[in-house]
Amino acid sequence: MDQQAIIDFIKQSESPKIKYAFTDIDGVLRGKIIHRQKFLDGLNDGFGFCDVVWGWDSSDTPYDNGRTTGWHSGYPDAPVRIDVSTFRQLPWQDNIPFFLADFSSKAGQEPNAYALASCPRSLLKRIADQCHQMGFHARFAQEFEWFNFRETPRSLQEKSFLNLEPLTPGMFGYSILRPSLESAFYHDLFDLLARFDIPLEGLHTETGPGVYEAAIMHDEVVRAADKAVLFKTAVKEIAYRHGIIATFMAKWNADLPGCSGHIHQSLWSLDQSRNLFFDASQPNQMSELMQQFMAGQLYCLPHITPMFAPTINSYKRLVEGAWAPTTITWSVDNRTTALRVLNHKEAYTRVEHRVSGSDTNPYLAIAASLASGLYGIRHKLTLDIPASAGNGYADKRNGILPTNLDEATQAMAHSPVAAELFGAEFVDHFTRTRNWEWRQYLRQVSDWELKRYFEII
Repeated sequence: MDQQAIIDFIKQSESPKIKYAFTDIDGVLRGKIIHRQKFLDGLNDGFGFCDVVWGWDSSDTPYDNGRTTGWHSGYPDAPVRIDVSTFRQLPWQDNIPFFLADFSSKAGQEPNAYALASCPRSLLKRIADQCHQMGFHARFAQEFEWFNFRETPRSLQEKSFLNLEPLTPGMFGYSILRPSLESAFYHDLFDLLARFDIPLEGLHTETGPGVYEAAIMHDEVVRAADKAVLFKTAVKEIAYRHGIIATFMAKWNADLPGCSGHIHQSLWSLDQSRNLFFDASQPNQMSELMQQFMAGQLYCLPHITPMFAPTINSYKRLVEGAWAPTTITWSVDNRTTALRVLNHKEAYTRVEHRVSGSDTNPYLAIAASLASGLYGIRHKLTLDIPASAGNGYADKRNGILPTNLDEATQAMAHSPVAAELFGAEFVDHFTRTRNWEWRQYLRQVSDWELKRYFEII
């Protein structure tokens, strides 16, 4: 539906309620339900939303190092624009109309106003515009792995997140047997997500107790990120209905594989008739444009790692032999490298960015992926790094990824490359939030430390 048709639908709807949301810097969906009339009025006059959402962390603790907002500003309302084009209905909540929103320059406003540097969706929209101005249509998709538990929010707290019951036991990767134990949940995921305009390409079990993987169908880059963002919360809400807790934590158990959030990406002609990454005359059928795109991603990766690995826990996933990359590498159809080329057919030729974890904010991970690829095209970088042969973990010729959030954050905070990609104001805000995350971690005493040192030292 076009915008007027959507507005007419809302006016005629029997429900007086509208739900809207946006992601904060951590990718957490924040929002509210408003009355239909407030929604209609706000399309012209705009909305206000407390800007504390840019001044606290994922546990609602205010930063002590923020500049965007804080006690110094009094946490005023910031102007919000609901993006009418994102309209969908929540099939597991009585089909309540739902919209995504952006923080922008002034209430009421132009769709392409990008005032609040900390707004992840606005950042991606700006980079997508750059891509379009360069003559490319970006087509992306993100896939996710996550673990499911027969728990509730209350039982998690009561158990202190220990001795949790997986949805199903054992290692049953790609099993058609295990999902049959929870077929109602399994089919609800596929069917309800499709009704929520997040069609899945595939859904299956992965290696580990109660772990699933889903690949979302590809789309224009901003719409792809919208779907990825909504997917994570939608899965959690659908799981609630079945007495299940879904976690997208990167590595919940040291003895099990982590959860990835791989990003599939390609550039097409503006009329979407040609995949510009494919060239049958080139080695590996990789066009010069594709090689420049990948060269940019590999060059920028050490400068922007927190966009793909944003939490303390992210780096527990990025270890050798755990199906996640640790080196700055690429290869054709190789699951041990940072970039994996898939080019068996022109229509599906793409690059899979394998550093990104399931715990990412999809807007930021996808923005980083696209921006770094465009950097390589703008600077006409050559793909001088040879393709890894065999084990990518052993190929350290071009360096390794940062090993913790502090190392990665310091590199990004002082990187002119990051500032060029995202703007100095965004980099300043984002790295301050990652520095805060690291400092909160340093204050904690872990179970490992107690067991290691309590008696013997």
